[in-house]
Formats: sequence, structure tokens, C-alpha cells
Amino acid sequence: MKLRAATILVAGLLSGAAASAESLRIAVTTSFHNSGLSDILLPEIQEDLDIEVQLLVVGTGQALRLGRSGDADAILVHSRKAEEDFIADGYATHRREIMYNDFVLIGAASDPAGVARASTASEALTLIAGSKSVFVSRGDDSGTHKAELSIWSEAGLNPAGFGDWYRAVGAGMGAALNTASGMDAYILADRASWINFGNKGGLAVLFEGDPKLFNQYAFLPVNPARHPHVKADLAIRLEEWLAGASCARLVDGYRLNGEALFTHNARN
Repeated sequence: MKLRAATILVAGLLSGAAASAESLRIAVTTSFHNSGLSDILLPEIQEDLDIEVQLLVVGTGQALRLGRSGDADAILVHSRKAEEDFIADGYATHRREIMYNDFVLIGAASDPAGVARASTASEALTLIAGSKSVFVSRGDDSGTHKAELSIWSEAGLNPAGFGDWYRAVGAGMGAALNTASGMDAYILADRASWINFGNKGGLAVLFEGDPKLFNQYAFLPVNPARHPHVKADLAIRLEEWLAGASCARLVDGYRLNGEALFTHNARN
């Protein structure tokens, strides 16, 4: 299988006893991997299911493309409209919600655009555009990038017409946060990546709480009718585990500096 250079392959932890485990390729978002949650879940999955999960760490857009091409057995992403299109096109059998967090608007603590006084996310971005304060966008067709573009659209603004103050970096969440930190720029990030980010510098969370910033993660098994080689049975076993009590305990219990990164909300 050929993957784009930006893809990161993260294999499940192998021990001598588990070396014979069956493997499953899951395309996941960089925000999920950057949170550190995968380091908690993968060993438990291998212990409980004897499945070695190999993560293809990419943005949501690329994860969906890997699913369309049959280069992943399932995907775990966070862009509902794109997920529903993926199902409608016949590339997934269904969509199952697993957990959520939210997006936050981050910037220099001095807040030159005054976004902390905004009442909505679209108002916050309007203030940034009005002041032409530097804004870093992931610009990579990820779930976070799609959410950002949706908020600009709601504000009646189009980044295509912005000037040099709008910096689309075409990178994952960690790299984009590093760029924002180096420039004291505004950026939209998922809360889990922000909490786990170690180079905050002078940045702080300036706006949060708008329902538009809700960030749902869902699991989609790739349709074996499209790609007969995918490991559909293993994907369903993994899905049931992700929706179950063991995963819920690990997700809800995962905290950094006392802060929860995700909330499990799968329904059985």
C-alpha cells in the first residue's frame, strides 16, 4: 500500500505474547493521536481483543480518502457532513458516535482582536478579520479545518479573500499550534490537543462554549461491498469495544493536569 508522505503509521504495542495478534488499519485524525488517548487505548484493545491496531494518522479529509481507496479498514474522524457523504457514497456501512470534546479559540493572552468579549464563535472570527490579527489555519482539509471554514462562512467571510494575516499552514494540529505559538497568533484547536500541547508560550484559551464548537468523533467501518479485502469482522469487534464500558472508563478517566480531554457518548 502506498501512503502519502504526511501519513504517520503508529502500530499497536507488541509483546512476545501478542506478536501473533491480528492487525487492523484505522485512519484517525491527528487531533485524536496528538491528545495521547491512543497510547491509552491501543494496549487495552490488544489485551482485550488480541487485535493490533495500526493507526494511519492524518487529517479527516485524508482519512476519508484512505477509506475510499480501501487503504484502511475503518476510520475515526470528526466532520459529520463529510462522514454522511462517505456513507451516502457507499464507502462505509454506518457511522457510530464514540466520544466528543470541543473546539476552542486560542490566541495571545493580550488578545489584540478582543475575541474574549465575543458572544459567538462567528463574532470572534469577525473581530479577528476586522483587526487583521494573525490567524493560523491548519489548511489541510482536516475536521478542525472544516469546522473553522464553517464558522467563517457563518460570519459571511471567505478566507480566500484574506491577506497575509491569514496563514494556512497545511499541517496537523501539533505543527499548527507550534506555528501559532511562535507568532502569538490566533488559532482554532480541539481542546484535547491544546491540553496536551507542551509549547503554549504566551497563548491562552480566549473563547469557548459556543454550541457550534461541539466536536463529535465517530467510527465508520469501510464497506466490504466496496473493498472485499477489508477486515470487516475485526472492525465490528473493535467498534463494539469502543462503544463499550471498558473504553468509556478509559476515555472518561483520561485527564491531563486535572482536565478531561474527551467524554464518551457511544450508545449500545
